[in-house]
Amino acid sequence: MNIRYIPALRCAAALASACVALGGCVQTTPLWDSHFGDAVRTVTQAQIIDPDAATRNPSTNGVDGKAAVAAMANYNASFQQPAPSANAFVIGVGGSGSGAAMAAPSGSQ
Repeated sequence: MNIRYIPALRCAAALASACVALGGCVQTTPLWDSHFGDAVRTVTQAQIIDPDAATRNPSTNGVDGKAAVAAMANYNASFQQPAPSANAFVIGVGGSGSGAAMAAPSGSQ
């Protein structure tokens, strides 16, 4: 390398390090913080077809209390531990039957 370029390289390195150091002092978060959540709110509003539908269309009568309680009871019961079912691949083998062997089909010797 030529000796003439060394002072220029030192100056460029000093300038680059000064730019990096001063770049950390730039305050960009107030601008970003003021727009935080705008994209989510915009997309959420875009998914609503008619925002004023609730004011123009009164709600109809719903389910009565007894039917709602019964529906919720059935729903909650569906999450209980189900009864163990017999293995469909093992028919007639095991200790859950009467203990007798399977009878031979009629007409055989």
